[in-house]
Amino acid sequence: MSGVGDVTNSGGGSAARRAGKPTLAVVGATGAVGTVMLGILSERADVWGEIRLIASPRSAGRKLTVRGEQVEVVALSEEAFEGVDVAMFDVPDEVSAQWAPIAASKGAVAVDNSGAFRMDPNVPLVVPEVNAHAARVRPRGIISNPNCTTLSMIVAMGALHAEFGLSELIVSSYQAVSGAGKEGVDTLREQLVKVAGTELGTQPGDVRRAVGDTGPFPGPMALNVVPFAGSLKEDGWTSEELKVRNESRKILGLPGLRVTATCVRVPVITTHSLTVHARFENEVTVAAAHEILASAPGVVLCDNPAKGEFPTPADVVGTDPTWVGRVRRSMDDPNALELFVCGDNLRKGAALNTAQIAEVVAAELTGVA
Repeated sequence: MSGVGDVTNSGGGSAARRAGKPTLAVVGATGAVGTVMLGILSERADVWGEIRLIASPRSAGRKLTVRGEQVEVVALSEEAFEGVDVAMFDVPDEVSAQWAPIAASKGAVAVDNSGAFRMDPNVPLVVPEVNAHAARVRPRGIISNPNCTTLSMIVAMGALHAEFGLSELIVSSYQAVSGAGKEGVDTLREQLVKVAGTELGTQPGDVRRAVGDTGPFPGPMALNVVPFAGSLKEDGWTSEELKVRNESRKILGLPGLRVTATCVRVPVITTHSLTVHARFENEVTVAAAHEILASAPGVVLCDNPAKGEFPTPADVVGTDPTWVGRVRRSMDDPNALELFVCGDNLRKGAALNTAQIAEVVAAELTGVA
């Protein structure tokens, strides 16, 4: 390799067809979310010219498949962003904090999937189905992607808010272990092997003793739920709970929205779920909510409990939409709805929303928007 300019998608015909389209960089292409991202880019409408894959120096030289073509990974450096129009970051907070501004300084629009810029007032926090317009105003040249827990519910909430005017959210999340990364997934799988075929779960502490090391979690995940996700913050709240509150307010443009969240880790590999109590300014009905949700972009309504039809993580995993079921009007408040939502935390909750934001920018850059 003589330089970044030599790293192009193979196939002269493909290059010719993509002439004039914006150049995309995927930073963190070899990571868990980056891997999902490459699959998503291969599945969606092809709006990109060159797709440049960037990762840490130790991954440079690897070849990965995107859009059916082999692309060589280049090392993260300032030069790697030369000629890039949009740079998607699927890397830890500290890496994004350092490199997203560098990408922006090189003329790229940085779309960041980390938590580094989410609450920066000069960085829009975007969910295209809810507030795509916000992506146009980016003083720092950076657009932020929300946390996976927020994303698992906010598309549905945005649709209902547009009709009824949201005034309060009380949510409990049931978060998959993949939200804690590969270590979280490995921990659950190892614990499941240890408890399978046993009579564990009948005496205090027997599961904890059997599984031993609990990995990144404060308690066993097999045969258990753990009412703690993220890191401990002031007054007993966790970082995940505060993200749901702060990010929902910013995305919906409701700085005074009342939000309370309790985040719980459950023995599910991938796909977050939430129970939601949503109160609105106006009276609501289940029929009206069904009509809105059934036609909302990015939402699938699955709500026929008499036939056992409602979303579960095992059925939703690997899909893109927010799935909604168990829609009920509150028995004590005609302005409130109760519902259950599921969303794949690695797809819409991470890679897909980032890709959708990037596509919004691409349309703007090419004059399509």
